[in-house]
Amino acid sequence: MVAVRVNPLPLLAGLVLLTACSGGGGTPAATPAVTPVTTSSPAVVSSSSVASLPPVPSTSSSWAKPAVTGKVVVLDPGHNGGNASHPKDINRSVPAGRGEMKPCNTTGTATNAGYSEHAFNFAVAQEVGNALAAKGIKVVYTRTNDTGVGPCVDRRAEIGNDAGADAVVSIHADGSTSAGAHGFHVAYSSPPLNAAQGAPSTRLAHALRDGLRADGFTTSTYIGSAGLSARSDLGGLNLSTRPTVLVECGNMRNSAEATLMSSAAGRTKYAAAIAEAIEAYLA
Repeated sequence: MVAVRVNPLPLLAGLVLLTACSGGGGTPAATPAVTPVTTSSPAVVSSSSVASLPPVPSTSSSWAKPAVTGKVVVLDPGHNGGNASHPKDINRSVPAGRGEMKPCNTTGTATNAGYSEHAFNFAVAQEVGNALAAKGIKVVYTRTNDTGVGPCVDRRAEIGNDAGADAVVSIHADGSTSAGAHGFHVAYSSPPLNAAQGAPSTRLAHALRDGLRADGFTTSTYIGSAGLSARSDLGGLNLSTRPTVLVECGNMRNSAEATLMSSAAGRTKYAAAIAEAIEAYLA
């Protein structure tokens, strides 16, 4: 979603701002066996852990079994748990594509009760990754914990490019305060800057939209059209050379969607729909 965010760390300087998740009346703000990502930049700064999330691997070994299908999926859980305490790091400018510069990252949004978007994104991404890995798909994450800073949006895009991903899916939640705003939407780069951002990315966007809708999720009432949103301002999408989309799972400021996102059962429901949609795209 487009939300209040702060840009990520000086360490993982490189990721692209895929989408924004944070309150803002309907207008997105500048805004993810697994193979953990390594960079030449400083290690991620850690903060207090999020008890409600599944345990995160403490080694550099993969989380799920090796790929047997030859397919690679990069999952990008938006924001990070340590971003808010490192404003200087996440607010520094990085390339965002189309000749633009944007903050490294942001803090993301939260429900009115205080459940953070970064925790939701990370928990859902883990469940999606586990489901895909169980099918023999190699899964790579742009971040492997929810206590660090960043990575920056340009670095996030670079991770997908370097992995030669068959699909890159950035997972977010929005924070619009517009009256009645609710529903999910899937953003993709438009106009495309390369071949991967053309038909492959739009096909991935349709697969995610159709999969979420088939599982009972409602398309956005305030952004895009029929659950799809063409965007030219998201760094993670602009800098990608692989089929890439950003999924705003819903609006955390909407009471019904906030309740769903805050529950383990709700997160599992989102993850199952996203994983099935990715599998359908890869097929």
